[in-house]
Amino acid sequence: MPENLNSWFAREVLPHEAALMRYLSRVCPDQDEVPDLRQDIYVKVYEVARRQRPTISRAYLLTIARNLVVDRMRHSRIVSIQPTSDPDGLNVLVDERSPERHTHASQELQRLGMAFRVLPPRCREVLWLRKVDELSQLEVARQLRVSVRTVEFHVRNGMRILAQVLFSQGGQTRLGELDESNGSELENGK
Repeated sequence: MPENLNSWFAREVLPHEAALMRYLSRVCPDQDEVPDLRQDIYVKVYEVARRQRPTISRAYLLTIARNLVVDRMRHSRIVSIQPTSDPDGLNVLVDERSPERHTHASQELQRLGMAFRVLPPRCREVLWLRKVDELSQLEVARQLRVSVRTVEFHVRNGMRILAQVLFSQGGQTRLGELDESNGSELENGK
């Protein structure tokens, strides 16, 4: 018999509310909208889970959050096309992304993805939790069941590897090309 949807939601989604709220408070320009947005996110996750439960609830929750925030921002930028008595009032600078900016951003994202793939799995996991999910070192240590010192080690070495990959000539550095002190320690999973 399938698990009750309410039980699943309480067990798999609600424990990530703190991460969701940190994310929303960081990206929402209007903090008064955060509670409403949180509720909309929960409704969307719940509706989708009726049909099919996501396998990674936290990632799914934050993806829904990101998409809804983007939708709200997009809708807030829509300007009504109503006749106006002051045509000069319509002279507004448009913040369009040029093809060059789009290409550059795409290339940077590809380089970042490549840099993350260079990292050993545990180091990648620690960096993701610290820098993307913005968990404290203690929270990461507890979640991964490692010491805070191990978290510090992975963050320090992971950031060093990312910097070498991202700021090397053309981003072509690979793990094997890193100096012995960085690569060998991470390859051994310390």
